[in-house]
Amino acid sequence: MITGKQLKAAIIHAAILITNQRRSVDELNVYPVPDGDTGTNMSMTISAAKRELELLSDDVTVSEVADVTASSMLRGARGNSGVITSLLFRGFSKGLAGMTTAGNADFANALELGVAGAYKAVMKPTEGTILTVSRMAANKAQELAKTDIDDIEFWQGVLDEANAVLKQTTEMLPALKKANVVDAGGQGFCIIIGGMLDSFRGEAAPEEAAETKAAAPDPTVDFNSAVAQYDEEINFTYCTEFIIEKNDSSVDGAKLRAYLETIGDCVVVVEDDEIIKVHVHTDAPGLALTKALEFGHFINDPKPKVENMRIQHEGKVKEAKIVKQQDVVPVEPTKDFGFVAVAAGGGIERTFLDLGVDQVVKGGQTMNPSTDDILRAIHATPARTVFVLPNNKNIIMAAEQAINLANRNVVVLQTRTIPQGISAMLAFDESVDLNENRTQMTKAFERVSSGSVTFAARDSELDGQKIKKNEVLALDNGKLLFTEKDVNKAAYKLTKKMVKGDSSYVTLIYGADVTEEKAQQLYDQLSAKLKDRVEITLLHGGQPVYYYLISVE
Repeated sequence: MITGKQLKAAIIHAAILITNQRRSVDELNVYPVPDGDTGTNMSMTISAAKRELELLSDDVTVSEVADVTASSMLRGARGNSGVITSLLFRGFSKGLAGMTTAGNADFANALELGVAGAYKAVMKPTEGTILTVSRMAANKAQELAKTDIDDIEFWQGVLDEANAVLKQTTEMLPALKKANVVDAGGQGFCIIIGGMLDSFRGEAAPEEAAETKAAAPDPTVDFNSAVAQYDEEINFTYCTEFIIEKNDSSVDGAKLRAYLETIGDCVVVVEDDEIIKVHVHTDAPGLALTKALEFGHFINDPKPKVENMRIQHEGKVKEAKIVKQQDVVPVEPTKDFGFVAVAAGGGIERTFLDLGVDQVVKGGQTMNPSTDDILRAIHATPARTVFVLPNNKNIIMAAEQAINLANRNVVVLQTRTIPQGISAMLAFDESVDLNENRTQMTKAFERVSSGSVTFAARDSELDGQKIKKNEVLALDNGKLLFTEKDVNKAAYKLTKKMVKGDSSYVTLIYGADVTEEKAQQLYDQLSAKLKDRVEITLLHGGQPVYYYLISVE
């Protein structure tokens, strides 16, 4: 039987191992484009659990370890691979519920529940990915659980099956076969299971590589202090924040929230099966803390925090105006609809704000925000219904995980690019209801064809074509069309290929590494070629990674 102490050590061991090996997993991605890569996202997700687990005592139960792991990974999940990983461990939480120790049959059931949850969350599951590897490993676990083998033999059998299926992924997906690689997510899963097995065998956890120690941000919900409201009217004196562990799973955080709203404002209550996180501005922090004790007990890390906002206000208004642009503070809904968009680049961020977006979450390629990042932005949006625009295919699942955690209605529009997000915002009509807006905005972004010009992050080979690191890449709706040496030449050729007979509008968004002069040259060149067919707009996006983002409608 596996104890809570052993399971805790195993997950910490696995987190360090996948973090140390994340770059080798990243390099398995088929396209060499700069991305929020699989290994990085998986390591950041499980590292969110590692920090929480390290705070637990060694006399914990497997149920407690599984619950803490699932809760922290859910909030820290980044990218599709990170979300799937968190859902696999959510199965541990369900399958090991109430158990002090766990045996092979218990873990087999937990793995099966995790796989079921992961498949359910993916709209169109693709075989030959982490889903396949984990599913076959779970099936093997069920077979092994019926035999008379010990814990080590069980986990070794699960790992052997996962590795065997991983090798087969090369043949399952044409893209993997062309690149002659295995699935990156499946590889990450095998590393995690392998790390857990090493720990169960009694091996000491590996040293964390120096360059990886700052890889994952703190996943805890940071409601931000009143600093971000220095230039606003202060209605209540004390910003009060705390986390309580529930007396039992039947405790309803909504009742605590209802009370706090009678003694303050800016109330946010986020809960899962085990904990309630609270933020409130009040003149009576003692009453808030006393009331909380009816629902559970305070945890020690982080400790409850009470800050006097009026003292903080003195002499700090100028500083806060800068902070306010970067941080978010939870607010009460005051309007029907609000918007959160994920974007990077000053020009693009301003464009979304000008179009009516309430909160911009910094992120995109190479920096996928976590579920918790998106959740905090949702809570900082003063609306009863919040539309979320991920604007990147690798952020959609993380955004969707925030739906059930939010204290208001959330609609995630599956925008995969910045141009799609902009088109969705342009289609919003405040005079119509939620369903009509969702339909109109979806139709609008689905009409957009998105192109991008970026660079190869590494040497690779795709479709028999050798690609050198830093070579210019031209992508049409995520598909690599060709490579080039010159950025403007690539953007010109790509735009011409994207413009069809029924195209009316072209928008060129140039990034941080393109000068205004170079962008104007491209605009002039395309205008001379296409001015009789389409209307062309040039915008400074200031985005990293992509020299140009191109929208054709």
